[in-house]
Amino acid sequence: MKFLFLILFFFVNTMNAQKYCIVIHGGAGNITKENTPNEKEYFNALDSALKIGESILKNGGKSLDAVEKVVRFLEDCDLFNAGKGAVLTEKGTVELDASIMDGKNLMAGAVAGVKDIKNPISAARAVMEKSQHVLLIGEGASEFARNNGLELVPNEYFITNQNLKKFKQLKDKNGTVGCVALDIYGNLAAGTSTGGMMMKKYGRVGDSPIIGAGTYANNNTCAVSCTGHGEYFIRNCIAFNIHSLMLYKNYTLQEAVKYTIDSILTKQNGTGGIIAIDKHGNYYWDFNTKGMFRAAAKSDGEKIIELYSK
Repeated sequence: MKFLFLILFFFVNTMNAQKYCIVIHGGAGNITKENTPNEKEYFNALDSALKIGESILKNGGKSLDAVEKVVRFLEDCDLFNAGKGAVLTEKGTVELDASIMDGKNLMAGAVAGVKDIKNPISAARAVMEKSQHVLLIGEGASEFARNNGLELVPNEYFITNQNLKKFKQLKDKNGTVGCVALDIYGNLAAGTSTGGMMMKKYGRVGDSPIIGAGTYANNNTCAVSCTGHGEYFIRNCIAFNIHSLMLYKNYTLQEAVKYTIDSILTKQNGTGGIIAIDKHGNYYWDFNTKGMFRAAAKSDGEKIIELYSK
């Protein structure tokens, strides 16, 4: 009987270990059917990003690799406010932020205020894996990226005609991007990348490159990526708060995310959204804006892509 129990225990744990889940966001804000004429383009971009991440996970790849590759794809897609197509500062330039975190060992890396790194998420990972630091900014981050073989581009590369038009009209753009993933080995990872706020000044940095504010991952609880008005996420350590509610108060993932949106962010008039996965492969997202570009896929075949509030 004891032998049969051990076999059953091993089988159940093996089955659990084969689970994977990936969730993506492309920003939250005034996203409605009326003001999204290129709806199909957003849907297809999220679908393509999801396929990239899921392909990595289903073939035994690591959650960290899935997160980086997905966010790189979204940085290269000019539909979103990250990488190519990011919003412009008051001086008409682009400044980019990104971070990534490994839930297995709590290692993290981030870059902020960079103007010439093609894929900031990869620079953030390089900071995590090839330096003793967590956050590098500006020219120092660019020098580090160059020394580690990452591609640098002129600032003009990031500026599109669409964003130049929005800049001249003083219109903001939704589209900070993020990804959270659980791989078949039970490891969580999270990453976030953004161009920040339209017309930002004074070297402003939001929550996206701040570990615990816009990004957090811990194998004991969850992986989180945030999007929205960054100052509120920084003041309240939003991503870390979800982890804390689960760890110290035994909240479920859904309870922790919902409480954080409803009882913290919304009460302070902060706006934005959150995507998260727990260590069991459950995922949840929530937002207090009119919409959030979002998508998810699981090892059981579940797949969902949504743009607007229901």
